Amino acid sequence: MNNTPEKVTVIGGGLAGSEAAYYLASRGIETVLIDMKPKKFSPAHESEKFGELVCSNSLKSNDPYSNACGLLKEEMRLLGSLVIRAADETKVPAGAALAVDRDLFSDYITNRLRSLKTLTVLSEEVETLPEPKENEYVIVATGPLTGEALAADIEKKTGGALHFYDASAPIVSAESVDSETSFTGDRYGKGTGDYINCPLSKEEYYAFVEALLSAEKAHLHEFDKREIFEGCMPIEVMASRGADTLRYGTLKPVGLWGEDGKRPFAVLQLRKENEFGTAYNLVGCQTNLKFAEQKRVFSMIPALKNAEFLRYGVMHRNTYIQSPDVLNADFSVKNNRRLFFAGQITGVEGYVESAASGLLAAIHIADEILNRPTHVFDEQTVLGALSRYISTPNKDFQPMNANFGILAPMDKRIRDKKERYRALAERSLSKIREAAEI
Repeated sequence: MNNTPEKVTVIGGGLAGSEAAYYLASRGIETVLIDMKPKKFSPAHESEKFGELVCSNSLKSNDPYSNACGLLKEEMRLLGSLVIRAADETKVPAGAALAVDRDLFSDYITNRLRSLKTLTVLSEEVETLPEPKENEYVIVATGPLTGEALAADIEKKTGGALHFYDASAPIVSAESVDSETSFTGDRYGKGTGDYINCPLSKEEYYAFVEALLSAEKAHLHEFDKREIFEGCMPIEVMASRGADTLRYGTLKPVGLWGEDGKRPFAVLQLRKENEFGTAYNLVGCQTNLKFAEQKRVFSMIPALKNAEFLRYGVMHRNTYIQSPDVLNADFSVKNNRRLFFAGQITGVEGYVESAASGLLAAIHIADEILNRPTHVFDEQTVLGALSRYISTPNKDFQPMNANFGILAPMDKRIRDKKERYRALAERSLSKIREAAEI
């Protein structure tokens, strides 16, 4: 009989890996966290810290009763999520959304992880898919930007991988936004005036759309438009779908009124990027335009005519595995119960969803190591619904965000959407509270 204590190796220090490592190590389980930074960085990463946010500083809605991502956050709070705690501690005003100061957010996660006595941190690149030893579990949480060598080995050993592209939005200096041609406020008066709204007249809007369509894009290997993830669609791709597409989407003026009390023809919203409000993110303006073109085109918006760009938008390719063929609902590999995957590489899409998968993998491993009752998350919770989504046979499998549509319906039909969402949320949180007691 082997009496060697069980150990868990977590590969990847993003949201999923950080979440998993913290959950396990904070419960006394010997854990090793391996990340290739700072020795090597992916094309989209800049910081040496853990839990670095790349495309946005927003973790979406914080309301559990009207938004599934808000409900997922509350589920995770109840289960002791490090990522959600970090977000709550470093949030910046963003109306009903939970947005954070990126640097403080990563600082919080990094400091908490490095304070754990049962956690060992290694900086090295893993190039082959590990084979867990007898007394070891491994969680691969290398994210959609997995290193080329490891990605190739994963693809070889899992029977293939899928790809898609997403993009990030530019960030501008707050003081460079023209206050005379912008106004603060949140849609329908919600929040405390957290957004800067940049209105466009009819003529300005159509000129902006035309400029987007004719602007030069950054070089990128050829790809089919079906590979672009809808939730991170470049603004120029959205504009190509029709002249009014942006006015009914990214630049919709609904729920906003200018200083004159009238609704603008179109509005670009800016959201705080940091705690001090010195930098703002162009909401929904993910782009693959060349940097000079970004400055030219976005400066056509009156409020941004003198904008100082602190960061330009970029586009990158993401990788995820064919999870339904590879993974069980607990995120373990079907032919190796000691090997787990977590994060966006599993096909969950979004910051919160990524962290949630890391939390789930860690919970299931801890159940086995600590000999405690097995946590069961079913489709009545967002956590369970995501678990089922990535493990249920699906020939058209593609990344999935949290949404109420993946939850099991209520026994009794509720026609009113607001009431239905609240009922789904209350049922879910009741289930999670029970699980949190295990």
